[in-house]
Order: sequence, then C-alpha cells, then structure tokens
Amino acid sequence: MNAAQGDRIVIRGRTVESADRHGEILEVRGEDGAPPYFVRFDDGHESVVFPGGDFVVEKTGS
Repeated sequence: MNAAQGDRIVIRGRTVESADRHGEILEVRGEDGAPPYFVRFDDGHESVVFPGGDFVVEKTGS
C-alpha cells in the first residue's frame, strides 16, 4: 500500500447494511507512502488509519 497526502481513500462496508466510508489523506506517517495515514473522512471525523483488505487508495495525481 502506497499513498500520498491529498489522495482519497475508500473503506468498504463489511456488510450489506454498511455504507462505504470516504476520506482524504491529510498526512502519511509511514516511510515512503506506507501506513499509517491520518485521514479526514467526509463526515468530518479525523482518525489515524491502518488499512486492511477493505481499503482502497484513489490517487489524485498530485
């Protein structure tokens, strides 16, 4: 997993009733784009995230 500040993330819902969570990576705390990532989710919540298999990085091209 490799990401950069400004990339978007999607964490897929684990069940049919669970919505996907979307957010922006504000800070990459690992070396060379590795996790953990400090993320602001679209609902305003901010958290340090250690991605699992349900995590997708959408590159912004910056």
